[in-house]
Amino acid sequence: MSRRAHHNVYVIELSKDVLFEAKFIKCNPNYISGKPCVYVGMTGLDPDVRFDKHKAGIQSNRYAKQYGLRLLPDLYEGFNPMTYDEAATMEVEIGIDLRSAGFGVWQA
Repeated sequence: MSRRAHHNVYVIELSKDVLFEAKFIKCNPNYISGKPCVYVGMTGLDPDVRFDKHKAGIQSNRYAKQYGLRLLPDLYEGFNPMTYDEAATMEVEIGIDLRSAGFGVWQA
């Protein structure tokens, strides 16, 4: 039985104000000043709908709700849609790739 590919990964640009959060800084020791700060997630919804839910406080991540500015589709659109397992793996891989490029990254 094959699983339906309807899950998506997404990347939200965060305000630089997130850099005042000690926990965020601690998780990003190799952050390069001037690079974007982002939240990376996965969802069974359309990324636009999920972003709106974060901003409305519905099952939201605190950083995405408080500091989320906009989606960055250039960083994820080419991967979607996928199965749940693929999305879970891709979420981690995108986070690792962005962190290694000097981005500040938060993942749920």
